[in-house]
Amino acid sequence: MEENADSSSNFFKRHWEGWKGFYSDRFAFLENYSRFVKREKPLASWSQSDVEEFIASDPVHGPALRAAREAVKFGLAGSAIGALTIGSMAWKYSRSPHGALLSVGAGAVFGWTYGHEIANHWLQLYRLDTLTAQAKFMEWWEKKTEGPY
Repeated sequence: MEENADSSSNFFKRHWEGWKGFYSDRFAFLENYSRFVKREKPLASWSQSDVEEFIASDPVHGPALRAAREAVKFGLAGSAIGALTIGSMAWKYSRSPHGALLSVGAGAVFGWTYGHEIANHWLQLYRLDTLTAQAKFMEWWEKKTEGPY
């Protein structure tokens, strides 16, 4: 019995060791933000004019950041449409307040997802590296507010 328990733990350990490199490659994007998230003192808040200043100053990452910020508008519109349509259908057919509220939340999540998918194709985000653009903006903002190291 102990051998079976030991061999099953070894199986999972061998499996994890075999796939650790694969998973670390797939989730490497989490390290792009770690230096901004794991700070003792958080970054100062920025405004829309600060973002526009970065977009104007960086010809490589500026357009990608602008497109990423436009995609949020698609997500918000999709979220509102999804919440209203699914919530109203749930209310129409069930007249259950808790069911309608759950449906509004689910509709908002589904709408946000579909809105971002539409933005991905409409704005051709698949051609841009929006993650790097956002990280470059945060580096630029860090240097602007705190100065060079």
